[in-house]
Amino acid sequence: MDEELDQLRERLEALTERVAALESAAPPVEAATSSPSTREERFWALTGLETRLADHPETSDGEVMLVGSLTLPTGAPVSWQQSAGTAGLLEVDWSERAAAFAALGHPVRIELLRHILSGVHATADLAAMETLGTTGQLHHHLRQLVAAGWVRQSGRGSYQIPAARIVPLLACMIGVER
Repeated sequence: MDEELDQLRERLEALTERVAALESAAPPVEAATSSPSTREERFWALTGLETRLADHPETSDGEVMLVGSLTLPTGAPVSWQQSAGTAGLLEVDWSERAAAFAALGHPVRIELLRHILSGVHATADLAAMETLGTTGQLHHHLRQLVAAGWVRQSGRGSYQIPAARIVPLLACMIGVER
């Protein structure tokens, strides 16, 4: 019993030392009430949007933007910006958008999208991945993604994600992080 207690104490001491080392190496966390210049630096896109809204009072209800610039693993550059005024957005029926969200609601479809973005476009190559299910299941999931507009057929047995969907898809992935 004493030996177990000694081992636990040693482990606790080692963990305490590791935590202290990590804390001393980590950059300090800034408070949410940081200075305006720090806020402008950290939220440069938001600051730009707020300036734009101030310059265009006709959009007084606000605006939502999706913006991104990246290079895919295939080396292809993607840049996209999309915005919409928020006037009436909370009052309209959202149910017609449910199918697009539902298409993202299956783990295999999310994996399919990730693989397609990474450069795997051919159905045969996708079918070779065991995690994506049988060929029949794969085609079912691809049809769901095509119907929702997340994927399009770029040739016989080849799929791609339209450029206009890449940044919104990645924004969804960021948006669901907790």
